[in-house]
Amino acid sequence: MSQTVLLAEDDRAIRNALERALTLEGYQVMAVADGVEALAQAHRNRPDVLVLDVMMPGIDGLQVCRVLRAEGDRTPILMLTALVETADRIAGLDAGADDYVVKPFDVEEVFARLRALLRRTSPVSVVGAPAAETPRPVPERFIEAAGIRMDPQARRAWRGARELELTRTEFELLELLVRNAGIVLDHSTIYDRIWGYDFGPGSKNLAVYVGYLRRKLDEPDAPQLIHTVRGVGYVLRED
Repeated sequence: MSQTVLLAEDDRAIRNALERALTLEGYQVMAVADGVEALAQAHRNRPDVLVLDVMMPGIDGLQVCRVLRAEGDRTPILMLTALVETADRIAGLDAGADDYVVKPFDVEEVFARLRALLRRTSPVSVVGAPAAETPRPVPERFIEAAGIRMDPQARRAWRGARELELTRTEFELLELLVRNAGIVLDHSTIYDRIWGYDFGPGSKNLAVYVGYLRRKLDEPDAPQLIHTVRGVGYVLRED
């Protein structure tokens, strides 16, 4: 069964072009022109993934994100933005978005990011196995390192006694670092494990997520946990 994309973009030319491209890629597309229609459509027919333009009249993409997340809707969200400043991207992550693409974008990048988001929410299957017998991994209960405790099954995380409020991508990035505590993970490895696609040395995507995760982890008078190894990648350790 094809997966459903709810696309909200007020620029008609971009909306029509992206709708055609997604349809040709095999998605079922519900295309709307603003945030009000996006929320109404999301409530009527929950999609597999949302693609939201940040700047829309009335209710913008960030507000749509906040409303859905406040309602407990964890459907993956990809933001389209013409805003290139780090603070603007962080605002989108703070609103609950899982990823973003900066305009003008290559449609192949949009496809790659959608595939990565959808892989995280799709059940694991075995080729040739009957649907009813498809095995699912049994998640472990807790993993711990450097004062971080995580429950992958419930998707909850704590630093000490403080519970962390993390987006889907932040949680998976932190989980990867915790499972490999003390090991320096290079950029390409992290991109492959988290996004399933290496966006190249010019991409700021990983740096933005690491910066935002640090904001949520850091505490006054406590050691920083995520360290940058210049020219290589990142490591989780408690100095």
